[in-house]
Amino acid sequence: MKGKKSYVWLVSTFLIMGLLSACNSSGNTSKPADGNAAAAGGELTVIKIASQSPLSGGSAIQGESIKLGGQMALEERQAEFKELGFDLQFVPYDDQGDSKKGVANSELIGADQAVLAVLGHLNSGVSIPSSVVYEKYGIPMVSPASTATDFTDRKLKAANRIVARDDFQGPAGAEYAVKTVGAKNIFVIQDKTAYGQGLADAFRSAAEELGATIAGYEGITVGEKDFNGVLNQVLSKKPDFIFFGGMYAEAGLIVKQAREKGITVPIMGGDALDSSGMVDIAGDKLTEVAYSSVSTDVTKSNKEWADKYKAKFGKSVENYSAYAYDSMNVILNAVEKAIEGNGGKLPTREQVRDAVRATTDFEGIATKVSFDDKGDNEYAKVFIYKFDSPTYPGTMVSEIEQPK
Repeated sequence: MKGKKSYVWLVSTFLIMGLLSACNSSGNTSKPADGNAAAAGGELTVIKIASQSPLSGGSAIQGESIKLGGQMALEERQAEFKELGFDLQFVPYDDQGDSKKGVANSELIGADQAVLAVLGHLNSGVSIPSSVVYEKYGIPMVSPASTATDFTDRKLKAANRIVARDDFQGPAGAEYAVKTVGAKNIFVIQDKTAYGQGLADAFRSAAEELGATIAGYEGITVGEKDFNGVLNQVLSKKPDFIFFGGMYAEAGLIVKQAREKGITVPIMGGDALDSSGMVDIAGDKLTEVAYSSVSTDVTKSNKEWADKYKAKFGKSVENYSAYAYDSMNVILNAVEKAIEGNGGKLPTREQVRDAVRATTDFEGIATKVSFDDKGDNEYAKVFIYKFDSPTYPGTMVSEIEQPK
């Protein structure tokens, strides 16, 4: 009997010690609002900033540039946040350029209470449905790339972007086509996405207002590889200019196959063509191709930063690298202001969200940022580039400020 009692006592002792050990283990250091470093005796409170962009699939080059630009900005400021008592962490997600995946990721992000903001997305067709989820959770998002008008026209508190809208970019492209190139008979192709069709429609309307005729208007499917069908229609209509609303993966193939079929007229697209992927896909067929863009050529406007980016990642900057960097700094400035406004403690998502929207006259390396009541950047510009040879980026033709 004595041996049995000793055994029971011994087992009970180990159980109690195990429970105490579990209670005292550090585990996840993420704390509620009052769990800052001072309250925790020096332990840092975790703050996570997530990113969402396509890290795989046809838009991975641009998607990765968003991730890397954001990562660079965040890592540069980790020591600054450590001084405030916070462990600043970067959590990248691959949305695959797919709206369903983006929404699923958004729910995961919303469930992680340590995430205070999101950098992204690339594709408007992913940003629009995902922003509904962020709105539900009170999480602010800042996109360095999404241009569709519907993204901000819904006036969600969570949705912001630092680049120009398609109803600015499309007309700017049309003006270049009609007034600079002299296009009179234009064939429009679009990829049936929120971004591609929205941009194509804005271009078409502006071109018609400027006096051009739309010879044809056709849709293709994202992921398609053979464009003989639509290009045969182009041949039959004999346009003097082609406009494509869609991503670089399809644009590069359209350019390549058009040139191989003897179609030599100028081809133009939007900011999604602003990628080294155009060179990779179209190769030496990349002639007489222009694109409107919502991003400046940072290799010329801020070569020092571009060189630092290349030294860090072993890759040259893409069009959205610097805009992701600026977007992340807009987010982190807002987090800092929210911390300050909350007495040095971890702020709520809503406090960060409101601080992001209140951003005024932020001086980034690529753009200045002031958000209006919809989350659009009042300083966003459009740039026109042209590929004179199969090298990226193209040569800048013009820089256009928003109409006042």
